[in-house]
Amino acid sequence: MAKEKLIIIGTGAAGYTAAIYAARANLEPLVIKGLQPGGQLTTTTEVENFPGFPQGITGPELMDEMRKQAEKFGTRFVADMVMSSDLSGRPLKLTMGGGNTLEADALIIATGATAKYLGIPSEQKLIGRGVSACATCDGAFYRNKPIAVVGGGDTAMEEAVYLTRFASKVTLIHRRHEFRASKIMAERVLQHPKIEVRWNSVIDEVLDVTKNDVTGLRLKNVKTGELSTLDIQGLFVAIGHQPNIEPFKGQLEANDAGYLITNNTRTSKPGVFAAGDVQDPLYRQAITAAGTGCMAALEAQRYLEELGHSKA
Repeated sequence: MAKEKLIIIGTGAAGYTAAIYAARANLEPLVIKGLQPGGQLTTTTEVENFPGFPQGITGPELMDEMRKQAEKFGTRFVADMVMSSDLSGRPLKLTMGGGNTLEADALIIATGATAKYLGIPSEQKLIGRGVSACATCDGAFYRNKPIAVVGGGDTAMEEAVYLTRFASKVTLIHRRHEFRASKIMAERVLQHPKIEVRWNSVIDEVLDVTKNDVTGLRLKNVKTGELSTLDIQGLFVAIGHQPNIEPFKGQLEANDAGYLITNNTRTSKPGVFAAGDVQDPLYRQAITAAGTGCMAALEAQRYLEELGHSKA
């Protein structure tokens, strides 16, 4: 296969936006779809905070529209996964799932981050139907409804406090007798009148009496083994995210949590750019991912021009 000018890895909001900008700049981008085409938004039923859709749009629909827009400008797509990479020299090399190698002058990594879930079958079945890993994305759907948050770190504290804007009550479930969160964040939770904490508890099962949406939780006390039922209508899992950087580990600078370190969108290797949740531990929104996808494409364009590729 001939060497590519630009390869984009990932098809979430960041990858698709990068593809739109790169294709319009005549960079003829090749996009690797990855394991979950469309990214995390494909598990979101309704998106109400992406500009331009006043009536809202489903996550899969939004990603499909972005894909069509990228294709309109000439983006090519490959249904494959990157298994490993060699970013030490020129050209940049990617080893694919089928064993073949792709080469490129520039690379945009938009592989996202995977939300960590509990792994309970009943939880997995209800993702997008009452189970969420993003309070900012889905909190507004639970106005005046009782909900629960599971976790014990700063993220769980932040999400619990944020969700009090909407929910009638927030129950925070934690497996230990004290939080690992910072003292100030823990105090905000403990002092909030709409938040109740269930200490030493884990979720044994997510209940869906209606067979369609979350209706409650079965909790287990880790000290006594006692089971109890908690009536809620939404569960927010706040136990962290895992950036998807496995094919690039050891080659690009990353922080302690595994997020790629970028200067704007430039990584530690020339010609390699990163966009979206793979380099964003803070915001993790579709609109911010799209913004960094735009930035990465523009930076890649400038880089390729410096290599001698003609301007669009």
